[in-house]
Amino acid sequence: MAAFRDLSKWADWAALVGLIVLVIVFQSLNSTFLSAGNIRSMLVAAAILIVLTIGQTFVVATAGIDLSIASIMTLSAVVFGMVFVGGLGLPLAIIAAIIAGALVGWANGLLIARGKITDFIVTLATLSAASGLALILSDGKPATIISAPLLKLSTGAVGIIGYSVIIALVIAVIAHVVLFHTRFGTHVLATGGNVEAANATGVRTERVKTIVYVISGLLAGVAAVLLVARVGAAEPAANTAFLLNSVAAVVLGGVSLFGGRATIIGPVIGALLLTALVNGLTLLGVSQFYQPLAVGIVVILAAFLTRFQK
Repeated sequence: MAAFRDLSKWADWAALVGLIVLVIVFQSLNSTFLSAGNIRSMLVAAAILIVLTIGQTFVVATAGIDLSIASIMTLSAVVFGMVFVGGLGLPLAIIAAIIAGALVGWANGLLIARGKITDFIVTLATLSAASGLALILSDGKPATIISAPLLKLSTGAVGIIGYSVIIALVIAVIAHVVLFHTRFGTHVLATGGNVEAANATGVRTERVKTIVYVISGLLAGVAAVLLVARVGAAEPAANTAFLLNSVAAVVLGGVSLFGGRATIIGPVIGALLLTALVNGLTLLGVSQFYQPLAVGIVVILAAFLTRFQK
């Protein structure tokens, strides 16, 4: 019993403890790890994953999963590029990207909540469909984006905190307030905890499920804008690492994959941990082939610890 209680304490703080351990290890092995320049680089890299992870958290809190989140981001980036290159301006390009993501999320939500199709099948299909549509719309060619304000978004900073990081943190704060200080947030957790009981108490679970997928898609659109700002182009090729890492960060953050238990700060720290892990291995000259293996091991350890959560 004492061992169980000890593991329970570790489970609740797994992401934070893991991040602290990684920082100590990588700094001891490479003194540039905690340099101002590298910290800023890590935070900027983490901003996109943080935004995606927050969207994934809302979905997982209802006992669902969004496998299409990275493909939605890619499609939104392509829409951004089409609108911007078409001469409609940066504000409309940003709005179009976010709306595109929200619409795909809405389609996911309707098929899952109203169509009664399992989330795995729907979002797996959307993963393929969104990726294909992105390639069709772009003809498989990236669109170069030249914009001073967008460049400022990716390079500007307050101290070592980049503007994109500030955006991600603002979204995290808003998400925390929504999830824990609004009726909708209560309904999200109730839906994930027990759908039948939630329905019996008057919660419109179908509506809740639809909205969380809209949130996931909308935030994928926001992440697309941050991604385009960072790379300077709208790339039509989906990066599945974002999908895998968004789910991994949620697991690391202590969110129950069975729904009903969630946090925002946990997945945010999980996203920071994964970014720090990849960055640290890169600084040490470890082959990129080993990086996914390291991420997988960390996630398995985190998933093991979640079994002992209170």
